[in-house]
Amino acid sequence: MRAGRTRREPVDAYADPGTPDCRGGWSYLWWLICRQPGRGLAGAVLSSVWMVLMAVAPYLLSRAVDDGLEGGDTAALVLWTTALFLVGASNAWVSVMRHRTMTRLRMDANFRTVKVVVRHAVRLGAALPRRIGAGEVVTIGVGDVQTIAMSLTMIGPGIGSVVVYVVVAGVLLSVSPLLAVVVLLGMPVIAVLVGPLMGRLQGVEGEYRERQGVLTARVGDLAGGLRVLNGLGGKSLFADAFRRDSQRLRDQGYRVGSVTSWMQALGMGLPTVFLAVVTWLAARLAAQGELTVGELVSVYGYVAVLVGPVAFLVDMGYHLSRGVVAARRVVRLLRLEPDPDTGTEDAPAGPAELYDPASGVRVVPGLLTALAGARPADTAAVIDRLGRYGATDVTWGGVRLDAVGAARVRERILVADNEADLFAGSLRELVGGRGTPSPAEVDRALRAAAAEDIVRGLPDGLDSAVAAQGRSLSGGQRQRVRLVRALLADPEVLLAVEPTSALDAHTEAAIARRLREARAGRTTVVTSSSPLLLDHADRVLYLVDGKVAASGRHRVLLETEPGYRALVARDAEGAEGSEGTEENAGTGSAEGADAEGAVR
Repeated sequence: MRAGRTRREPVDAYADPGTPDCRGGWSYLWWLICRQPGRGLAGAVLSSVWMVLMAVAPYLLSRAVDDGLEGGDTAALVLWTTALFLVGASNAWVSVMRHRTMTRLRMDANFRTVKVVVRHAVRLGAALPRRIGAGEVVTIGVGDVQTIAMSLTMIGPGIGSVVVYVVVAGVLLSVSPLLAVVVLLGMPVIAVLVGPLMGRLQGVEGEYRERQGVLTARVGDLAGGLRVLNGLGGKSLFADAFRRDSQRLRDQGYRVGSVTSWMQALGMGLPTVFLAVVTWLAARLAAQGELTVGELVSVYGYVAVLVGPVAFLVDMGYHLSRGVVAARRVVRLLRLEPDPDTGTEDAPAGPAELYDPASGVRVVPGLLTALAGARPADTAAVIDRLGRYGATDVTWGGVRLDAVGAARVRERILVADNEADLFAGSLRELVGGRGTPSPAEVDRALRAAAAEDIVRGLPDGLDSAVAAQGRSLSGGQRQRVRLVRALLADPEVLLAVEPTSALDAHTEAAIARRLREARAGRTTVVTSSSPLLLDHADRVLYLVDGKVAASGRHRVLLETEPGYRALVARDAEGAEGSEGTEENAGTGSAEGADAEGAVR
Protein backbone atom coordinates (compact mmCIF):
# COMPACT_ATOMS: atom_id res chain seq x y z
CA MET A 1 0.00 0.00 0.00
CA ARG A 2 1.38 3.40 -0.95
CA ALA A 3 2.11 5.94 1.74
CA GLY A 4 -0.73 8.28 2.51
CA ARG A 5 -3.45 5.93 1.32
CA THR A 6 -5.99 4.32 3.59
CA ARG A 7 -7.81 1.02 3.33
CA ARG A 8 -11.11 2.81 2.73
CA GLU A 9 -9.92 4.91 -0.22
CA PRO A 10 -12.73 4.68 -2.81
CA VAL A 11 -10.47 4.36 -5.85
CA ASP A 12 -6.81 3.56 -6.48
CA ALA A 13 -5.40 6.57 -8.30
CA TYR A 14 -2.55 4.44 -9.69
CA ALA A 15 -4.49 1.40 -10.86
CA ASP A 16 -5.12 0.61 -14.51
CA PRO A 17 -8.67 1.85 -15.29
CA GLY A 18 -9.16 -0.95 -17.80
CA THR A 19 -10.28 -0.94 -21.41
CA PRO A 20 -13.60 0.91 -21.80
CA ASP A 21 -16.48 -0.37 -23.89
CA CYS A 22 -16.79 2.23 -26.64
CA ARG A 23 -19.72 0.77 -28.56
CA GLY A 24 -22.04 3.47 -27.28
CA GLY A 25 -23.21 5.52 -24.34
CA TRP A 26 -25.20 2.73 -22.66
CA SER A 27 -22.32 0.28 -23.18
CA TYR A 28 -19.89 2.68 -21.53
CA LEU A 29 -22.16 3.14 -18.50
CA TRP A 30 -22.56 -0.61 -18.18
CA TRP A 31 -18.77 -1.02 -18.36
CA LEU A 32 -18.36 1.42 -15.47
CA ILE A 33 -20.83 -0.60 -13.39
CA CYS A 34 -19.15 -3.90 -14.26
CA ARG A 35 -15.75 -2.55 -13.23
CA GLN A 36 -16.96 -2.44 -9.63
CA PRO A 37 -19.53 -5.23 -9.35
CA GLY A 38 -19.13 -5.51 -5.57
CA ARG A 39 -20.10 -1.92 -4.97
CA GLY A 40 -22.90 -2.09 -7.51
CA LEU A 41 -24.38 -5.22 -5.92
CA ALA A 42 -23.95 -3.83 -2.39
CA GLY A 43 -25.61 -0.58 -3.41
CA ALA A 44 -28.56 -2.43 -4.94
CA VAL A 45 -28.97 -4.69 -1.88
CA LEU A 46 -28.64 -1.87 0.63
CA SER A 47 -31.06 0.31 -1.34
CA SER A 48 -33.56 -2.54 -1.53
CA VAL A 49 -33.28 -3.26 2.20
CA TRP A 50 -33.56 0.45 2.98
CA MET A 51 -36.77 0.85 1.03
CA VAL A 52 -38.31 -2.45 2.13
CA LEU A 53 -37.69 -1.51 5.77
CA MET A 54 -39.48 1.76 5.10
CA ALA A 55 -42.42 -0.30 3.87
CA VAL A 56 -42.26 -2.47 7.00
CA ALA A 57 -42.98 0.54 9.19
CA PRO A 58 -46.64 0.94 8.07
CA TYR A 59 -47.26 -2.75 8.80
CA LEU A 60 -45.86 -2.41 12.33
CA LEU A 61 -47.90 0.74 12.81
CA SER A 62 -51.09 -1.06 11.70
CA ARG A 63 -50.42 -3.90 14.16
CA ALA A 64 -49.89 -1.41 16.95
CA VAL A 65 -53.25 0.22 16.13
CA ASP A 66 -55.25 -2.99 15.66
CA ASP A 67 -53.69 -5.13 18.44
CA GLY A 68 -52.70 -2.45 20.90
CA LEU A 69 -55.00 0.56 20.67
CA GLU A 70 -58.23 -1.04 19.47
CA GLY A 71 -57.68 -4.22 21.43
CA GLY A 72 -56.67 -2.36 24.58
CA ASP A 73 -53.57 -4.56 24.92
CA THR A 74 -50.77 -2.43 26.41
CA ALA A 75 -48.19 -5.18 26.08
CA ALA A 76 -48.93 -5.55 22.37
CA LEU A 77 -48.75 -1.78 21.93
CA VAL A 78 -45.33 -1.67 23.62
CA LEU A 79 -44.15 -4.65 21.59
CA TRP A 80 -45.12 -3.24 18.21
CA THR A 81 -43.90 0.26 19.13
CA THR A 82 -40.51 -1.14 20.17
CA ALA A 83 -40.29 -3.09 16.93
CA LEU A 84 -41.13 0.08 15.02
CA PHE A 85 -38.32 1.93 16.81
CA LEU A 86 -35.77 -0.83 16.14
CA VAL A 87 -36.71 -1.01 12.47
CA GLY A 88 -36.35 2.77 12.17
CA ALA A 89 -32.94 2.77 13.88
CA SER A 90 -31.72 -0.13 11.76
CA ASN A 91 -32.95 1.55 8.61
CA ALA A 92 -31.07 4.72 9.52
CA TRP A 93 -27.83 2.70 9.63
CA VAL A 94 -28.69 0.97 6.33
CA SER A 95 -29.35 4.38 4.77
CA VAL A 96 -25.92 5.64 5.86
CA MET A 97 -24.21 2.55 4.40
CA ARG A 98 -26.21 2.84 1.19
CA HIS A 99 -25.22 6.47 0.74
CA ARG A 100 -21.57 5.70 1.49
CA THR A 101 -21.51 2.82 -0.96
CA MET A 102 -23.12 4.80 -3.78
CA THR A 103 -20.75 7.70 -3.14
CA ARG A 104 -17.78 5.37 -3.56
CA LEU A 105 -19.33 3.95 -6.73
CA ARG A 106 -19.78 7.48 -8.06
CA MET A 107 -16.22 8.49 -7.20
CA ASP A 108 -14.80 5.37 -8.82
CA ALA A 109 -16.75 6.09 -12.01
CA ASN A 110 -15.60 9.70 -11.90
CA PHE A 111 -11.90 8.94 -11.47
CA ARG A 112 -11.99 5.98 -13.84
CA THR A 113 -13.48 8.12 -16.60
CA VAL A 114 -10.93 10.85 -15.92
CA LYS A 115 -8.11 8.32 -16.17
CA VAL A 116 -9.29 6.73 -19.41
CA VAL A 117 -9.85 10.17 -20.98
CA VAL A 118 -6.46 11.50 -19.89
CA ARG A 119 -4.72 8.28 -20.94
CA HIS A 120 -6.33 8.46 -24.35
CA ALA A 121 -5.53 12.17 -24.72
CA VAL A 122 -1.88 11.36 -24.03
CA ARG A 123 -2.06 8.52 -26.55
CA LEU A 124 -3.47 10.87 -29.19
CA GLY A 125 -0.73 13.39 -28.49
CA ALA A 126 -0.38 16.02 -31.17
CA ALA A 127 -3.30 14.53 -33.09
CA LEU A 128 -5.75 15.56 -30.35
CA PRO A 129 -6.20 19.25 -31.30
CA ARG A 130 -6.61 18.27 -34.95
CA ARG A 131 -9.30 15.69 -34.18
CA ILE A 132 -11.40 17.46 -31.56
CA GLY A 133 -11.89 21.04 -30.44
CA ALA A 134 -10.50 22.36 -27.18
CA GLY A 135 -14.01 23.34 -26.10
CA GLU A 136 -15.16 19.73 -26.49
CA VAL A 137 -12.34 18.47 -24.28
CA VAL A 138 -13.06 21.12 -21.66
CA THR A 139 -16.77 20.28 -21.65
CA ILE A 140 -16.02 16.58 -21.20
CA GLY A 141 -13.57 17.23 -18.37
CA VAL A 142 -15.67 19.80 -16.54
CA GLY A 143 -19.26 18.62 -17.05
CA ASP A 144 -19.62 15.23 -18.69
CA VAL A 145 -17.48 13.30 -16.23
CA GLN A 146 -19.59 14.55 -13.32
CA THR A 147 -22.83 13.83 -15.18
CA ILE A 148 -21.79 10.23 -15.86
CA ALA A 149 -20.79 9.64 -12.25
CA MET A 150 -24.03 11.15 -10.93
CA SER A 151 -26.14 8.98 -13.23
CA LEU A 152 -24.61 5.82 -11.78
CA THR A 153 -25.51 6.94 -8.28
CA MET A 154 -29.17 6.44 -9.16
CA ILE A 155 -28.75 2.77 -10.11
CA GLY A 156 -28.90 1.44 -6.53
CA PRO A 157 -32.00 3.40 -5.48
CA GLY A 158 -33.58 2.57 -8.83
CA ILE A 159 -33.23 -1.17 -8.25
CA GLY A 160 -34.43 -0.73 -4.67
CA SER A 161 -37.46 1.16 -5.93
CA VAL A 162 -38.47 -1.72 -8.18
CA VAL A 163 -37.99 -4.22 -5.35
CA VAL A 164 -40.06 -2.27 -2.82
CA TYR A 165 -42.71 -1.65 -5.47
CA VAL A 166 -43.13 -5.39 -5.97
CA VAL A 167 -43.03 -6.05 -2.20
CA VAL A 168 -45.71 -3.45 -1.45
CA ALA A 169 -47.89 -4.75 -4.27
CA GLY A 170 -47.60 -8.26 -2.80
CA VAL A 171 -48.51 -7.03 0.68
CA LEU A 172 -51.48 -5.08 -0.65
CA LEU A 173 -52.65 -8.20 -2.46
CA SER A 174 -53.27 -9.81 0.92
CA VAL A 175 -55.13 -6.68 2.08
CA SER A 176 -57.17 -5.86 -1.03
CA PRO A 177 -56.72 -7.23 -4.58
CA LEU A 178 -58.24 -4.02 -5.98
CA LEU A 179 -55.59 -1.86 -4.33
CA ALA A 180 -52.85 -4.24 -5.47
CA VAL A 181 -54.02 -3.98 -9.10
CA VAL A 182 -54.08 -0.16 -8.90
CA VAL A 183 -50.55 -0.11 -7.50
CA LEU A 184 -49.26 -2.53 -10.13
CA LEU A 185 -50.82 -0.50 -12.94
CA GLY A 186 -49.42 2.75 -11.60
CA MET A 187 -45.84 2.11 -12.74
CA PRO A 188 -46.65 1.36 -16.41
CA VAL A 189 -48.79 4.50 -16.53
CA ILE A 190 -45.89 6.57 -15.21
CA ALA A 191 -43.49 4.93 -17.69
CA VAL A 192 -45.82 5.77 -20.58
CA LEU A 193 -46.00 9.40 -19.48
CA VAL A 194 -42.32 9.89 -18.68
CA GLY A 195 -40.70 7.66 -21.32
CA PRO A 196 -41.13 10.03 -24.31
CA LEU A 197 -39.69 12.86 -22.24
CA MET A 198 -36.53 10.83 -21.63
CA GLY A 199 -35.95 10.47 -25.37
CA ARG A 200 -36.69 14.16 -25.88
CA LEU A 201 -34.26 15.09 -23.11
CA GLN A 202 -31.45 13.10 -24.71
CA GLY A 203 -31.96 14.95 -27.98
CA VAL A 204 -32.05 18.49 -26.60
CA GLU A 205 -29.32 17.75 -24.04
CA GLY A 206 -27.04 16.41 -26.79
CA GLU A 207 -27.55 19.51 -28.92
CA TYR A 208 -26.99 21.75 -25.91
CA ARG A 209 -23.71 20.00 -25.12
CA GLU A 210 -22.55 20.41 -28.71
CA ARG A 211 -23.25 24.14 -28.68
CA GLN A 212 -21.63 24.45 -25.27
CA GLY A 213 -18.44 22.85 -26.56
CA VAL A 214 -18.29 25.21 -29.54
CA LEU A 215 -18.86 28.24 -27.35
CA THR A 216 -16.24 27.12 -24.83
CA ALA A 217 -13.71 26.78 -27.63
CA ARG A 218 -14.58 30.25 -28.85
CA VAL A 219 -14.09 31.67 -25.35
CA GLY A 220 -10.59 30.18 -25.30
CA ASP A 221 -9.80 31.57 -28.74
CA LEU A 222 -11.04 35.02 -27.75
CA ALA A 223 -9.08 35.01 -24.51
CA GLY A 224 -5.91 33.94 -26.27
CA GLY A 225 -6.22 36.44 -29.12
CA LEU A 226 -7.82 39.41 -27.39
CA ARG A 227 -4.69 41.53 -27.66
CA VAL A 228 -4.41 40.82 -31.38
CA LEU A 229 -8.11 41.53 -31.92
CA ASN A 230 -7.72 44.85 -30.16
CA GLY A 231 -4.82 45.76 -32.40
CA LEU A 232 -6.74 44.85 -35.54
CA GLY A 233 -9.94 46.52 -34.39
CA GLY A 234 -11.86 43.28 -34.62
CA LYS A 235 -12.90 42.92 -31.01
CA SER A 236 -16.41 44.24 -31.58
CA LEU A 237 -16.93 41.92 -34.57
CA PHE A 238 -16.02 38.83 -32.56
CA ALA A 239 -17.96 40.12 -29.55
CA ASP A 240 -21.10 40.32 -31.72
CA ALA A 241 -20.55 36.77 -32.98
CA PHE A 242 -19.99 35.54 -29.44
CA ARG A 243 -23.15 37.31 -28.29
CA ARG A 244 -25.20 35.60 -30.99
CA ASP A 245 -23.75 32.19 -30.12
CA SER A 246 -24.43 32.83 -26.43
CA GLN A 247 -28.04 33.69 -27.17
CA ARG A 248 -28.47 30.50 -29.22
CA LEU A 249 -26.96 28.48 -26.39
CA ARG A 250 -29.28 30.21 -23.93
CA ASP A 251 -32.31 29.40 -26.07
CA GLN A 252 -31.18 25.78 -26.28
CA GLY A 253 -30.75 25.80 -22.50
CA TYR A 254 -34.35 26.95 -22.16
CA ARG A 255 -35.45 23.95 -24.24
CA VAL A 256 -33.43 21.62 -22.02
CA GLY A 257 -34.93 23.30 -18.96
CA SER A 258 -38.43 22.92 -20.34
CA VAL A 259 -38.08 19.16 -20.75
CA THR A 260 -36.30 18.86 -17.41
CA SER A 261 -39.02 20.81 -15.63
CA TRP A 262 -41.71 18.51 -17.03
CA MET A 263 -39.82 15.43 -15.91
CA GLN A 264 -39.26 16.84 -12.45
CA ALA A 265 -42.89 17.97 -12.21
CA LEU A 266 -44.10 14.52 -13.19
CA GLY A 267 -41.62 12.99 -10.78
CA MET A 268 -43.21 14.92 -7.92
CA GLY A 269 -46.79 15.19 -9.17
CA LEU A 270 -47.55 11.68 -10.41
CA PRO A 271 -46.64 9.96 -7.12
CA THR A 272 -48.84 12.45 -5.25
CA VAL A 273 -51.78 11.76 -7.57
CA PHE A 274 -51.05 8.08 -7.20
CA LEU A 275 -51.13 8.43 -3.40
CA ALA A 276 -54.44 10.31 -3.54
CA VAL A 277 -56.11 7.70 -5.76
CA VAL A 278 -55.05 4.72 -3.64
CA THR A 279 -55.91 6.52 -0.38
CA TRP A 280 -59.36 7.40 -1.70
CA LEU A 281 -60.00 3.79 -2.70
CA ALA A 282 -58.76 2.53 0.67
CA ALA A 283 -60.98 5.00 2.54
CA ARG A 284 -64.03 3.81 0.60
CA LEU A 285 -63.18 0.18 1.40
CA ALA A 286 -62.74 1.08 5.09
CA ALA A 287 -66.09 2.89 5.08
CA GLN A 288 -67.69 -0.23 3.60
CA GLY A 289 -66.14 -2.34 6.34
CA GLU A 290 -63.79 -4.25 4.03
CA LEU A 291 -60.70 -2.75 5.73
CA THR A 292 -59.95 -2.23 9.41
CA VAL A 293 -58.70 1.08 10.74
CA GLY A 294 -55.22 -0.38 11.12
CA GLU A 295 -55.27 -1.68 7.54
CA LEU A 296 -56.37 1.74 6.33
CA VAL A 297 -53.42 3.31 8.15
CA SER A 298 -51.07 0.69 6.74
CA VAL A 299 -52.36 1.19 3.17
CA TYR A 300 -51.79 4.91 3.46
CA GLY A 301 -48.32 4.22 4.83
CA TYR A 302 -47.50 1.75 2.05
CA VAL A 303 -48.52 4.17 -0.66
CA ALA A 304 -46.79 7.09 1.08
CA VAL A 305 -43.64 4.99 1.12
CA LEU A 306 -44.06 4.35 -2.62
CA VAL A 307 -43.98 8.09 -3.32
CA GLY A 308 -40.22 8.08 -2.73
CA PRO A 309 -39.41 5.07 -4.94
CA VAL A 310 -41.61 6.33 -7.78
CA ALA A 311 -39.89 9.71 -7.59
CA PHE A 312 -36.54 7.88 -7.53
CA LEU A 313 -37.43 5.99 -10.70
CA VAL A 314 -38.40 9.18 -12.52
CA ASP A 315 -35.24 10.86 -11.26
CA MET A 316 -33.20 7.85 -12.38
CA GLY A 317 -34.64 8.20 -15.86
CA TYR A 318 -33.70 11.87 -15.90
CA HIS A 319 -30.11 11.30 -14.73
CA LEU A 320 -29.59 8.26 -16.96
CA SER A 321 -30.78 10.25 -19.98
CA ARG A 322 -28.22 12.94 -19.24
CA GLY A 323 -25.58 10.32 -18.39
CA VAL A 324 -26.04 8.58 -21.75
CA VAL A 325 -25.56 11.88 -23.59
CA ALA A 326 -22.37 12.57 -21.61
CA ALA A 327 -21.13 8.99 -22.12
CA ARG A 328 -21.63 9.29 -25.87
CA ARG A 329 -19.38 12.33 -25.92
CA VAL A 330 -16.71 10.48 -23.93
CA VAL A 331 -17.01 7.50 -26.26
CA ARG A 332 -16.65 9.76 -29.28
CA LEU A 333 -13.35 11.02 -27.85
CA LEU A 334 -12.17 7.51 -26.99
CA ARG A 335 -12.87 6.33 -30.53
CA LEU A 336 -10.37 8.77 -31.99
CA GLU A 337 -7.16 7.15 -33.13
CA PRO A 338 -3.67 8.67 -33.09
CA ASP A 339 -1.77 9.33 -36.28
CA PRO A 340 -0.55 6.04 -37.75
CA ASP A 341 3.09 5.23 -37.06
CA THR A 342 4.41 2.78 -39.61
CA GLY A 343 8.03 3.91 -39.48
CA THR A 344 10.54 1.07 -39.58
CA GLU A 345 13.63 2.78 -40.99
CA ASP A 346 16.66 3.56 -38.86
CA ALA A 347 17.32 7.18 -37.98
CA PRO A 348 20.58 8.76 -39.13
CA ALA A 349 23.48 7.69 -36.91
CA GLY A 350 24.49 11.28 -36.19
CA PRO A 351 23.50 14.87 -36.94
CA ALA A 352 21.99 15.05 -40.40
CA GLU A 353 20.35 17.57 -42.70
CA LEU A 354 16.59 18.08 -42.57
CA TYR A 355 15.02 18.97 -45.89
CA ASP A 356 11.41 19.99 -46.50
CA PRO A 357 10.54 19.71 -50.23
CA ALA A 358 7.24 21.54 -49.76
CA SER A 359 8.97 24.77 -48.71
CA GLY A 360 12.55 24.25 -49.84
CA VAL A 361 13.82 24.65 -46.29
CA ARG A 362 17.17 22.98 -45.59
CA VAL A 363 18.34 22.78 -42.00
CA VAL A 364 22.10 22.38 -41.85
CA PRO A 365 23.30 20.45 -38.78
CA GLY A 366 25.06 22.42 -36.07
CA LEU A 367 23.77 25.84 -37.12
CA LEU A 368 21.23 28.31 -35.77
CA THR A 369 18.71 28.68 -38.59
CA ALA A 370 15.91 31.25 -38.56
CA LEU A 371 12.70 31.12 -40.59
CA ALA A 372 11.18 34.52 -41.35
CA GLY A 373 7.86 34.97 -43.10
CA ALA A 374 5.07 37.52 -43.27
CA ARG A 375 2.56 34.87 -42.18
CA PRO A 376 3.43 33.04 -38.96
CA ALA A 377 1.17 30.17 -40.04
CA ASP A 378 3.56 29.43 -42.95
CA THR A 379 6.63 29.13 -40.76
CA ALA A 380 4.69 27.15 -38.14
CA ALA A 381 3.60 24.70 -40.86
CA VAL A 382 7.25 24.17 -41.82
CA ILE A 383 8.13 23.46 -38.18
CA ASP A 384 5.28 20.93 -37.96
CA ARG A 385 6.59 19.10 -40.99
CA LEU A 386 10.19 19.18 -39.74
CA GLY A 387 9.04 17.85 -36.38
CA ARG A 388 6.81 15.18 -37.96
CA TYR A 389 3.52 16.53 -36.70
CA GLY A 390 1.07 15.66 -39.44
CA ALA A 391 1.67 14.66 -43.03
CA THR A 392 5.26 15.32 -44.10
CA ASP A 393 7.64 14.69 -47.01
CA VAL A 394 10.66 15.84 -45.00
CA THR A 395 13.85 13.83 -45.34
CA TRP A 396 16.37 13.40 -42.54
CA GLY A 397 19.79 12.55 -43.83
CA GLY A 398 18.18 11.24 -47.00
CA VAL A 399 15.63 9.10 -45.12
CA ARG A 400 11.98 10.08 -45.13
CA LEU A 401 11.13 11.38 -41.69
CA ASP A 402 7.80 9.53 -41.57
CA ALA A 403 9.63 6.27 -42.34
CA VAL A 404 11.41 6.55 -38.98
CA GLY A 405 9.55 5.50 -35.86
CA ALA A 406 7.86 8.41 -34.09
CA ALA A 407 9.51 7.52 -30.78
CA ARG A 408 12.99 7.78 -32.33
CA VAL A 409 12.11 11.11 -33.92
CA ARG A 410 10.82 12.51 -30.61
CA GLU A 411 14.02 11.42 -28.84
CA ARG A 412 16.17 13.59 -31.11
CA ILE A 413 13.91 16.29 -32.57
CA LEU A 414 11.98 18.59 -30.22
CA VAL A 415 9.34 21.11 -31.27
CA ALA A 416 9.08 23.89 -28.67
CA ASP A 417 5.82 25.74 -29.27
CA ASN A 418 5.36 29.14 -27.64
CA GLU A 419 1.89 28.04 -26.45
CA ALA A 420 2.96 24.62 -25.14
CA ASP A 421 1.09 23.42 -22.06
CA LEU A 422 2.48 24.07 -18.59
CA PHE A 423 1.32 21.65 -15.91
CA ALA A 424 0.82 22.56 -12.29
CA GLY A 425 3.73 21.89 -9.95
CA SER A 426 6.92 23.44 -8.72
CA LEU A 427 8.98 25.51 -11.13
CA ARG A 428 11.79 22.96 -10.81
CA GLU A 429 9.48 20.14 -11.92
CA LEU A 430 8.04 22.32 -14.65
CA VAL A 431 11.35 23.05 -16.34
CA GLY A 432 12.92 19.66 -15.58
CA GLY A 433 10.28 17.63 -17.38
CA ARG A 434 10.99 13.91 -17.30
CA GLY A 435 14.65 14.37 -16.47
CA THR A 436 16.45 15.42 -13.31
CA PRO A 437 18.86 18.14 -14.43
CA SER A 438 21.68 19.17 -12.14
CA PRO A 439 21.66 22.61 -10.47
CA ALA A 440 24.42 23.73 -12.82
CA GLU A 441 22.40 22.71 -15.88
CA VAL A 442 19.34 24.52 -14.56
CA ASP A 443 21.38 27.66 -13.92
CA ARG A 444 22.81 27.59 -17.46
CA ALA A 445 19.36 27.15 -18.99
CA LEU A 446 17.91 29.95 -16.85
CA ARG A 447 20.68 32.29 -17.95
CA ALA A 448 20.29 31.33 -21.62
CA ALA A 449 16.56 32.11 -21.41
CA ALA A 450 17.18 35.30 -19.38
CA ALA A 451 14.90 33.82 -16.72
CA GLU A 452 16.97 34.34 -13.56
CA ASP A 453 14.68 37.17 -12.46
CA ILE A 454 11.67 34.81 -12.53
CA VAL A 455 13.33 32.57 -9.95
CA ARG A 456 14.41 35.53 -7.82
CA GLY A 457 10.90 36.98 -7.89
CA LEU A 458 9.21 33.83 -6.59
CA PRO A 459 8.95 33.27 -2.81
CA ASP A 460 10.60 29.82 -2.82
CA GLY A 461 12.67 30.15 -5.96
CA LEU A 462 12.67 26.99 -8.08
CA ASP A 463 10.57 25.22 -5.47
CA SER A 464 7.72 27.74 -5.78
CA ALA A 465 4.38 26.35 -6.95
CA VAL A 466 3.22 27.32 -10.44
CA ALA A 467 -0.45 27.10 -11.39
CA ALA A 468 -1.66 25.05 -14.34
CA GLN A 469 -0.84 26.68 -17.69
CA GLY A 470 1.41 29.07 -15.76
CA ARG A 471 -1.53 31.27 -14.78
CA SER A 472 0.46 32.53 -11.80
CA LEU A 473 3.09 33.86 -14.21
CA SER A 474 2.88 36.67 -16.73
CA GLY A 475 2.93 36.07 -20.48
CA GLY A 476 6.60 36.79 -20.97
CA GLN A 477 7.55 34.71 -17.94
CA ARG A 478 5.62 31.75 -19.31
CA GLN A 479 7.44 32.07 -22.63
CA ARG A 480 10.84 32.09 -20.96
CA VAL A 481 9.90 29.12 -18.75
CA ARG A 482 8.99 27.17 -21.90
CA LEU A 483 12.36 28.07 -23.39
CA VAL A 484 14.17 26.94 -20.23
CA ARG A 485 12.35 23.61 -20.43
CA ALA A 486 13.33 23.16 -24.08
CA LEU A 487 16.98 23.99 -23.38
CA LEU A 488 17.15 21.55 -20.47
CA ALA A 489 15.79 18.81 -22.73
CA ASP A 490 18.91 19.45 -24.86
CA PRO A 491 17.64 17.77 -28.03
CA GLU A 492 19.84 17.11 -31.02
CA VAL A 493 17.48 19.30 -33.08
CA LEU A 494 15.48 22.09 -31.42
CA LEU A 495 12.64 23.63 -33.44
CA ALA A 496 11.38 26.72 -31.57
CA VAL A 497 8.24 28.58 -32.67
CA GLU A 498 8.40 32.33 -31.91
CA PRO A 499 10.43 31.83 -28.69
CA THR A 500 10.70 35.57 -27.94
CA SER A 501 7.45 37.05 -29.29
CA ALA A 502 6.16 38.18 -25.87
CA LEU A 503 9.38 39.78 -24.62
CA ASP A 504 10.69 43.33 -24.54
CA ALA A 505 13.66 44.34 -26.69
CA HIS A 506 16.27 44.18 -23.90
CA THR A 507 15.38 40.64 -22.85
CA GLU A 508 15.02 39.49 -26.45
CA ALA A 509 18.48 40.79 -27.36
CA ALA A 510 20.02 38.88 -24.45
CA ILE A 511 18.20 35.66 -25.32
CA ALA A 512 19.26 35.91 -28.97
CA ARG A 513 22.94 35.99 -28.03
CA ARG A 514 22.73 33.52 -25.19
CA LEU A 515 20.68 31.02 -27.20
CA ARG A 516 23.39 30.92 -29.84
CA GLU A 517 26.00 30.24 -27.17
CA ALA A 518 23.92 27.64 -25.33
CA ARG A 519 23.19 25.70 -28.51
CA ALA A 520 26.65 25.99 -30.04
CA GLY A 521 27.33 22.94 -32.20
CA ARG A 522 23.71 21.79 -31.97
CA THR A 523 21.02 22.18 -34.63
CA THR A 524 18.53 24.91 -33.79
CA VAL A 525 15.68 26.36 -35.86
CA VAL A 526 13.66 29.36 -34.72
CA THR A 527 10.76 31.16 -36.38
CA SER A 528 10.73 34.92 -35.93
CA SER A 529 10.53 38.23 -37.75
CA SER A 530 12.45 40.11 -35.05
CA PRO A 531 15.78 41.58 -36.23
CA LEU A 532 17.13 41.13 -32.70
CA LEU A 533 16.92 37.36 -33.09
CA LEU A 534 17.54 37.16 -36.82
CA ASP A 535 20.81 39.09 -36.52
CA HIS A 536 22.31 36.28 -34.42
CA ALA A 537 21.26 33.44 -36.74
CA ASP A 538 23.91 31.64 -38.79
CA ARG A 539 21.44 31.44 -41.62
CA VAL A 540 18.10 33.09 -42.32
CA LEU A 541 15.52 31.60 -44.68
CA TYR A 542 13.00 34.14 -45.98
CA LEU A 543 9.66 32.53 -46.82
CA VAL A 544 7.05 33.91 -49.19
CA ASP A 545 3.75 32.03 -49.42
CA GLY A 546 5.31 29.17 -47.50
CA LYS A 547 8.34 28.72 -49.77
CA VAL A 548 11.95 29.84 -49.45
CA ALA A 549 12.43 33.02 -51.51
CA ALA A 550 15.94 33.87 -50.30
CA SER A 551 18.53 32.71 -47.79
CA GLY A 552 21.63 34.16 -46.20
CA ARG A 553 22.76 36.23 -43.25
CA HIS A 554 20.35 38.77 -41.83
CA ARG A 555 22.29 41.89 -42.85
CA VAL A 556 22.87 40.60 -46.39
CA LEU A 557 19.17 39.93 -46.86
CA LEU A 558 18.37 43.41 -45.59
CA GLU A 559 20.43 44.83 -48.43
CA THR A 560 19.37 42.46 -51.19
CA GLU A 561 15.72 41.54 -50.50
CA PRO A 562 13.18 44.41 -50.41
CA GLY A 563 10.41 42.13 -49.13
CA TYR A 564 12.57 40.85 -46.29
CA ARG A 565 13.64 44.38 -45.43
CA ALA A 566 10.01 45.50 -45.31
CA LEU A 567 9.18 42.57 -43.04
CA VAL A 568 11.91 42.95 -40.42
CA ALA A 569 13.21 46.52 -40.69
CA ARG A 570 10.22 47.91 -38.75
CA ASP A 571 12.26 47.45 -35.60
CA ALA A 572 15.69 47.93 -37.03
CA GLU A 573 16.39 51.06 -35.05
CA GLY A 574 15.35 49.31 -31.83
CA ALA A 575 17.65 46.44 -32.70
CA GLU A 576 20.59 48.78 -33.17
CA GLY A 577 19.93 50.36 -29.80
CA SER A 578 19.76 47.05 -27.98
CA GLU A 579 23.15 45.59 -28.89
CA GLY A 580 24.81 46.45 -25.63
CA THR A 581 22.00 45.65 -23.27
CA GLU A 582 22.79 42.02 -22.45
CA GLU A 583 24.10 42.83 -19.02
CA ASN A 584 20.81 44.39 -18.02
CA ALA A 585 18.51 42.04 -19.88
CA GLY A 586 18.19 39.24 -17.38
CA THR A 587 17.70 41.45 -14.35
CA GLY A 588 14.71 43.58 -15.27
CA SER A 589 11.39 43.35 -13.51
CA ALA A 590 8.80 40.86 -14.60
CA GLU A 591 6.67 43.68 -15.89
CA GLY A 592 9.53 44.95 -18.05
CA ALA A 593 10.09 41.51 -19.45
CA ASP A 594 6.48 41.25 -20.46
CA ALA A 595 5.85 44.26 -22.60
CA GLU A 596 3.77 42.09 -24.84
CA GLY A 597 2.51 45.09 -26.68
CA ALA A 598 5.98 45.90 -28.08
CA VAL A 599 5.44 46.04 -31.85
CA ARG A 600 8.03 44.77 -34.23
